[in-house]
Amino acid sequence: MAEIMYIFPGQGSQYKGIGKDLYSEFDVAKDLYDQANEFLGYDIVKLSFDDKDHKISLTEFTQPVLLTHQIACLAVFNQLTENHLKPKLMAGHSLGEYAALVTSGCISFEDGLKLVSRRGQLMGAHGEGSMLALPFNYEESASLAEEYDCQVATINLDQQTVVGGTESNIASLQESISKLYPKKRTVMLDTEGAFHTDLMTLAAEEFKKTLSVTNFSPMKTPVLSNYSSKVHNESGSETADLLFHQLYKTVDWLGCMRTSVNYAIDTIIEFGGGIGGGEQPSEKRPNLEAITKKNYRGFKREMSYYAAINSSTINETANSLGNA
Repeated sequence: MAEIMYIFPGQGSQYKGIGKDLYSEFDVAKDLYDQANEFLGYDIVKLSFDDKDHKISLTEFTQPVLLTHQIACLAVFNQLTENHLKPKLMAGHSLGEYAALVTSGCISFEDGLKLVSRRGQLMGAHGEGSMLALPFNYEESASLAEEYDCQVATINLDQQTVVGGTESNIASLQESISKLYPKKRTVMLDTEGAFHTDLMTLAAEEFKKTLSVTNFSPMKTPVLSNYSSKVHNESGSETADLLFHQLYKTVDWLGCMRTSVNYAIDTIIEFGGGIGGGEQPSEKRPNLEAITKKNYRGFKREMSYYAAINSSTINETANSLGNA
């Protein structure tokens, strides 16, 4: 029997037209989008499918758009597999952690949408600074970042991190690295601010108020915390605190993947989002596949990777794993 982990991507995997195929083909997806409209008080269907006002990449809207799509993908997958598959573990990258918590039963879909909507509003409102991807490990990146009063925001791979800081400090850091390591490539990320750094402290403090009035229930499946890289307490009693810290502290995806090895995971399914060229959902590829496969190769662990990010990949994965 396969030992399965479900994973969910974060910001950067949104695109105009996301979910349009699911909405037109599956009533279960349509129902979730209609519920989201009601919970959020605006038309997330129109925003996701048409995006005439170019709002989908604004953090305030990106987060509910992605959460809705991730849960819709999962719902369609569960319908096609008749809920046969039971994951052993779940994880989400940054925003994706909320989709994992909804899937685990720790928070309701409605509360999940309310949380990420508020989270996105605060991150956008307090957004300052920028983020830079570096081809170095955590220790090297932290040392370089500290010289320019920047911080490590995410650890994706052993040799890939993202740092954040004020725009001027990040620009100075990038210039310094280009001189010190002319053969190394850095990439400036398109974000509204330096997420997962101290520049998000005020946003986190405000977000704590929303977390404090949210109901967290016991989890049906363990969920990895980006902040601790360990699983959340099964009761959900520490989840609010972990999500508070996740907003302004480092996302340790590499650490989460290391922890997943302890669960003997041999099959990973990525739900929702999509990246790459092409305008149609069917032309997208999974966001986390490359770094997750690299991590597992680094651990010298074999695993099978599947996508459930649009109608075609959900059908393919359901057919492949329906009896796993």
